[in-house]
Amino acid sequence: LPMVTGISFTYVAAATAICADKGYGAVVGAVIVGGLLELVLGLTARYWRRFVPPIVSAIVVTSIGFSLLTVGATSFGGGDASAADFGSWQNLTLGLISLVACLAFQLLMKGTAKQLSVLFGLVVGYVVAICMGKVDFSGFQELSVVSLPQFMPFKPEFDWGAIISIGLLYVVSSVEVLGDTAALTKVGLNRTPTERETAGAIAGDGLISGCLPLTSFAQNIGLVAMTKVVNRKVILSGGLILILASFVPAVAEVFNSLPQAVLGGCTIMMFGNIILSGFQMIAEAGFTQRNITIAALSLTIGIGFTQVSDIFAQFPALFRQIFASNCIAVAFVVAVILNAVLPSEEHFLSAPKEAPAADAE
Repeated sequence: LPMVTGISFTYVAAATAICADKGYGAVVGAVIVGGLLELVLGLTARYWRRFVPPIVSAIVVTSIGFSLLTVGATSFGGGDASAADFGSWQNLTLGLISLVACLAFQLLMKGTAKQLSVLFGLVVGYVVAICMGKVDFSGFQELSVVSLPQFMPFKPEFDWGAIISIGLLYVVSSVEVLGDTAALTKVGLNRTPTERETAGAIAGDGLISGCLPLTSFAQNIGLVAMTKVVNRKVILSGGLILILASFVPAVAEVFNSLPQAVLGGCTIMMFGNIILSGFQMIAEAGFTQRNITIAALSLTIGIGFTQVSDIFAQFPALFRQIFASNCIAVAFVVAVILNAVLPSEEHFLSAPKEAPAADAE
């Protein structure tokens, strides 16, 4: 499947706490064990996948879309909410120009050229940003021609506390990958993922790791929804560009210099497409009273509670690290619990039988 992996914010809070207390070696050791755990979850997906019916997968996909809205809006405003120029007219103008360029290209072009709408928006936004003086070229100074990675620069340390914290987050990551595969096959291939595709995506996430944990990026799903490009050669070329950027600092710096407002303008519509895909999956699962109850409660609690993270203040620190700001994990857990405890649709709608009237004397 055309999925892109990268370092996830899901692990940042736990990794920061572990690094401050135990050192970075404990993070590396926990990542190794956590990756093996997710690998096992992927290889055994066929046995636990039945506990995640279509309505639960649809809720996860919808939650992923809603979780990205803040990312898109923050990028549109400039990327750093604490920055002095966040939400400035310059940033909002850049975001709007990039968005309009994407839409115009998609509406005016025909055939396969429509698939380049996001790239066109990025190029137009980048050029305008240069003219506005919003591109920082200081990063290009004193760049080396080639940068080679160091193998195991930190000695792994295996601490049980760190392993449990990161391991639980890898389980949450598996849930996100489950939703990503369902959303990707829906928007790109108009079908549900096969058992092999789901297992391979989860296992691949666990098998591929670096200094920090990697997980599938939902942002790419929105791009597939807009372009409908799922060709493996195209995805391979994108992967080769990422590899090239890792070895050639100048290539990486070109992407790094791209203003966040430009990126936000091109991605905000893509993230909305993921939400609509989730709604379509809920509709395909069926608007039964049981499914409506599961979806309504799961999304309300998952999205609503994480918007007010202080509601988790009385919970243990590990619980807060996993759930306080992760609407996907909360919505998934609530959906699974409701799916397990609620009666079937026949019993859900059945009215209690009236007691027989007493025989008249």
